[in-house]
Amino acid sequence: MSIEIKKVSSKNDLKKFIRFNYELYKSNPYAIPDLYDDMLNTFDKNKNAAFDYCEADFFLAYKNGKLVGRVAALINTRANKIWNENKVRFGWIDFIDDDEVSKELIKTVENWGLERGMTHIHGPLGFTDFDAEGMLIEGFDQLGTMATIYNYPYYPEHMDKMGFVKDADWVEFKIYIPEEIPERHARVSKIVQQKLGLEIIKYTSGKKLAADYGQAIFELMNEAYQPLYGFAPLNQRQIDQYVKMYLPIVDLRVLSLVIDSDKKLVAVGLSMPSLSSALQKAKGKLLPFGWYYLLKALFFKKRSNILDLLLVAVKPEYQNKGVNAIVFADMIPNSRKLGFTIAESNPELELNDKVQAQWVNFKTDQHKRRRAFIKEIN
Repeated sequence: MSIEIKKVSSKNDLKKFIRFNYELYKSNPYAIPDLYDDMLNTFDKNKNAAFDYCEADFFLAYKNGKLVGRVAALINTRANKIWNENKVRFGWIDFIDDDEVSKELIKTVENWGLERGMTHIHGPLGFTDFDAEGMLIEGFDQLGTMATIYNYPYYPEHMDKMGFVKDADWVEFKIYIPEEIPERHARVSKIVQQKLGLEIIKYTSGKKLAADYGQAIFELMNEAYQPLYGFAPLNQRQIDQYVKMYLPIVDLRVLSLVIDSDKKLVAVGLSMPSLSSALQKAKGKLLPFGWYYLLKALFFKKRSNILDLLLVAVKPEYQNKGVNAIVFADMIPNSRKLGFTIAESNPELELNDKVQAQWVNFKTDQHKRRRAFIKEIN
């Protein structure tokens, strides 16, 4: 029988859209489920500030009356304008291993984009860089992170069959945190702080951090990440959302803020304990016991030895001046004191040499790779 594509038009449809991923991967030991409530907020036009400049619809695929796939069709009008492109994005795509299903899902996004004047389709991408992006093409036997997509090995095979080609790759590193600060980092950190008049500041209150530097952290990210693939700057409503969403759960002991003599933010290193195992145990739900697993992973002494590096951002005029060494000279001893021995880099653009250079003096394994695919709509 043919594939039936249904547009999500009700709360019940949206529930099916979110839950399909959980069902498809419920027995997979490497996939990390999203929190259901977070997904509801992401897809809510009133709650997600990205809808200020993004358009999106969501679709379900049925075969013989059974739900077999899902996909989101998105247009980030701000990114298209900045990069002078007419691209429709596909995101949150999942499907059974059936060529007919994946083909109909992608064709739905293509037609949706054509109706809105788009010439190319690329993804998987979300509304912004804060959404998970890039289809896994290497590292299917590695535990995912809360910030990344996990997919079965047959996914990229389907993309190849449909004529997609590589648009961009991200690589991920497992970084072994040294017991002591590497000599080079210690030396460069000291020299750069003295030469440029920089210093590390620490916080013990998330509320005070948000008040003092919450806005500055995300403004810095807008500056630092502007040249990166598909990036569009966050608007004020998004910044307000992310300050409330992320800063309360960051372990302030492994948060590194670098400021200049005028107390202006120059660099930030943002990390948190891995929530991967906790999210698997929670199965996407905070209730009845999901909250316990998450709190345990964040605050209990007996927790994962893995630290998720969410971001390292340096103000453009301070890049290539050794400022990263200041961040790592602060993060390394604090991480080891808390029992972390491994850090997950999360996705880094393959061609971003500045980011790749950070790990030269560390023992690392490049254990995952993910890809954004592209093709012309025809």
